[in-house]
Amino acid sequence: MKTPSSLEALIAALRVLPGVGPKSAQRMAYHLLQRDKPAALRLAQSLAHAVETLHHCAKCNNFSEEEVCEMCRSARRDSSLLCVVEMPADLLMMEQAQCYQGMYFVLMGRLSPLDGIGARELHLDRLVKRALEQPCEVILATNFTVEGEATAHYIATLLNAQGVKVSRIARGLPVGGELEHVDSGTLAQAVLERREVAG
Repeated sequence: MKTPSSLEALIAALRVLPGVGPKSAQRMAYHLLQRDKPAALRLAQSLAHAVETLHHCAKCNNFSEEEVCEMCRSARRDSSLLCVVEMPADLLMMEQAQCYQGMYFVLMGRLSPLDGIGARELHLDRLVKRALEQPCEVILATNFTVEGEATAHYIATLLNAQGVKVSRIARGLPVGGELEHVDSGTLAQAVLERREVAG
């Protein structure tokens, strides 16, 4: 028996999500179509709306509906601190820890030559420009993975050459750990014990 082409297309679309294999995608598709059609329509509409309205903030590179996001426009944030994180989930974790009141730059990834992700894909030219706009300390809060460490080292070298003060969050986080999976107390301690990185 042949699967309808529209169902095959839905299953294939669901497989683009991280951690979703063929069986999981199939289960999701059948659940949405059989058990919860209103949720399927909401999902489709929300996804279409997000794709149409969200873009990257001109300052921090996070997702925003405006050219410059609300956080970057806030006068209550400390503009002398610029925290560099890999993904929006890492920024959210930093905010939940309530240990940091500065500005952010979201890389939307990490250096990974095997995956074709280099300095250009991470918009490091925009990061350097942002760091040079006004005197600030750049805090590198990339994950403590091999790629995260390589990214932090590359950025530190780049910014130190421009005379920018660079620090790295302390290793209060487990080696190989990712920010979005760390408790807020550990993350807060890591930010407080950050250290300067020499180029």
